[in-house]
Amino acid sequence: MNALPAPRPTSEAVPFYRPIGGECAVFEAAFRQKLPLLVKGPTGCGKTRFIAHMAARLGLPMETVSCHDDLTASDLTGRYLLKGGETVWTDGPLTRAVRRGGICYLDEVVEARKDVTVVLHPLTDDRRILPLDRTGETLAAPDDFMLVVSYNPGYQNILKSLKPSTRQRFVAIEFDFPPPAVEAEVLVVETGIKRDLANQLVALAGRIRLLKGRDLEEGVSTRLLVYCGALIGAGMKIEDAVHVAIIEPMTDDAEIKRALADLVVAVFG
Repeated sequence: MNALPAPRPTSEAVPFYRPIGGECAVFEAAFRQKLPLLVKGPTGCGKTRFIAHMAARLGLPMETVSCHDDLTASDLTGRYLLKGGETVWTDGPLTRAVRRGGICYLDEVVEARKDVTVVLHPLTDDRRILPLDRTGETLAAPDDFMLVVSYNPGYQNILKSLKPSTRQRFVAIEFDFPPPAVEAEVLVVETGIKRDLANQLVALAGRIRLLKGRDLEEGVSTRLLVYCGALIGAGMKIEDAVHVAIIEPMTDDAEIKRALADLVVAVFG
């Protein structure tokens, strides 16, 4: 088995992440074996925090790209730009990560245009190369380069999905919202609120998540619970914090808002 490259010195603290299963070991094994990683799960369940945690834990720089409909292959690899009267090649985030090593993280990769995944293919097999047609270069990824992508399977449709030929180039980890005890711990650590209040917020989230697929497209995320806890910790009334951090972001439907408000009363009294 290949040894892990020596961690790079980092001045940043490792972001808090509470492991739930063996995901940290899977990440390290994939990195050690130079395998690309796919992380899938609902919005706000901790995918990005997990990847940032692992990057810091391994002492690796991380390039993060939030994918969207207009993201092109050139946005990732680079382009020629006019600087000081000269045309100069400027690396994109993927190229920077391949040149120097570290993690290139493509968040919600299915949102990007189809030509983006084509660019990734040579990096996701045993070649581990990045051809740059515009410059005539072919970059070989160093041992400490890792490609990580994420997406939310709940938002997939015919037009926005990863083709099987792309999915099968990655090892994959499936995430979900943390178990209640772990989610409450996250709220306490991230916001400083008391454990009893954290438990109540998690209980509220559990009830709201039961509405997914019926009245709501998505269940309330751990991220929104953290926002809510932060507002309460800053002195906002519980009902006001829940309204602005959970109810309003979840829906615009007046009837559903009233139903969610009833759930708040049932949980908090």
